[in-house]
Amino acid sequence: MRWRRAEIAITLLAALAGPAASQPASVREYLQRMDTDHDGRVSRSEYVAWMIQTFDTLDANHDGLLSGDELPPGARPITRAEYRRNLEAAFARQDGNHDGYLDARELARPPR
Repeated sequence: MRWRRAEIAITLLAALAGPAASQPASVREYLQRMDTDHDGRVSRSEYVAWMIQTFDTLDANHDGLLSGDELPPGARPITRAEYRRNLEAAFARQDGNHDGYLDARELARPPR
């Protein structure tokens, strides 16, 4: 499935914003913040939980749909379910060794 530019922009916002107050200074710090079970790698559920928070933040009226003023100019509306599926697909593309986890090297690569 190919993402449109707006969906990629929203995902990049997620990477920058995340749930933490300040932006991580390095990939290692980013990994540490996403790695909630502290095993040194990021599972699909950890990745999706971290990244979906940006959708929830942007969804000002909490209707499960990003639309209108909630989106960057030119972006098409997207549901939370669709966004989650896109995140899961991005995780699969980033998981270069297909072990179900992202290490720091894989996390540093942008989704293809």
